[in-house]
Amino acid sequence: MNPILRNVIAVIAGIVFGGLVNMGLIMLSPSVIPPPEGVNVADMESLKAAMNLFEPRHFIFPFLAHALGALSGAWLAASLAASHKMKFAIGIGAFTMIGGIVNAFMLPAPIWFIALDLLAAYIPMAWIGGMLGGGRRAVA
Repeated sequence: MNPILRNVIAVIAGIVFGGLVNMGLIMLSPSVIPPPEGVNVADMESLKAAMNLFEPRHFIFPFLAHALGALSGAWLAASLAASHKMKFAIGIGAFTMIGGIVNAFMLPAPIWFIALDLLAAYIPMAWIGGMLGGGRRAVA
């Protein structure tokens, strides 16, 4: 297969797979850690209105969703890429981080969560995913 086409497919697959992992965990979250009474987690307005009712435990799954989405997407992109594996992995992390930044503006989460999420869930996890996907250089 043409290496450029393979790299394009790797990036698309990484974005889609990471997004599926992210959304799967977000959808699973309410059944594992129930939201506060009366909050509809599928409705952005309900989330905004009730954000002050959320406890730290309610932020575990969103963090895991963001971190594991970036990790898995970066891993897949690095695994499939023909070249520049780590660059593509970090690119997946940057792409998912843009989503995290947009979400931070749309949903008034606590500052501690936004900081933790943006600093630890995207680029560091993408780097780990890139390493796991073969993005490290061989040591001679």
